Amino acid sequence: MKKKLIAGNWKMNGSLDANEALLKGLLSGVGQPACQVAVCVPSVYLGQCQALLAGSVIDLGAQDVSSHEVGAYTGEISPSMLKEFGVRYAIVGHSERRQYHGETDGMVATKVQRALGSGITPIVCVGESLAEREAGKTEEVVKRQLAAVIHVNGHCISEIVVAYEPVWAIGTGLSATAEQAQQVHAVLRAQLKAATSNADRIKLLYGGSMNAGNAASLLAMQDIDGGLVGGAALKAQDFLTIIAAAV
Repeated sequence: MKKKLIAGNWKMNGSLDANEALLKGLLSGVGQPACQVAVCVPSVYLGQCQALLAGSVIDLGAQDVSSHEVGAYTGEISPSMLKEFGVRYAIVGHSERRQYHGETDGMVATKVQRALGSGITPIVCVGESLAEREAGKTEEVVKRQLAAVIHVNGHCISEIVVAYEPVWAIGTGLSATAEQAQQVHAVLRAQLKAATSNADRIKLLYGGSMNAGNAASLLAMQDIDGGLVGGAALKAQDFLTIIAAAV
């Protein structure tokens, strides 16, 4: 039985003092969790967080990765650079990157390829907007987004993590019901099974406003293998409650 994964996405939040307090709070309470745990932090804090998490049960993650390995790409951070900071996971294709930075399905697929090539596990985000859900296009959208990643990375697709993040439930306080989330996760699982015989080893995370109150019901669903946690990951006790629910 594969372990669940609870990954915190700090987004553009944090400071040297706040990071230290948060991580010390997590480390003092996390014990030996039944699940895998990671925090995906702003790139400027990777060095600090690497030092604070050294030797612990919490893995380090980045929030993005370049589609290029080296060269004249000002402001970009390559997977080999992330690897030097002990980064194990990198969020790829988050809806905020797609919306605000124009990332296409093709760009996301290439970033996944670059991360895998450096031994970093990409957490590949897929999800629909409210308009797309109301138009009945949820399955069409998430399958299209995942298909692009499968097309480029088919031979090693079993090495990725997938996070379903309904865009309408990110940062809004809204959340898909456990049954709504499970329905989409089942669609993604079937798509992965059609692409690889190792689909069952791929973790499918729910990423739409998972919090201390709804984590247990979401994590009890058959095809939900963990969470990509936003706001609740910035509060040590809330994040620890979610971790404890991931059994």
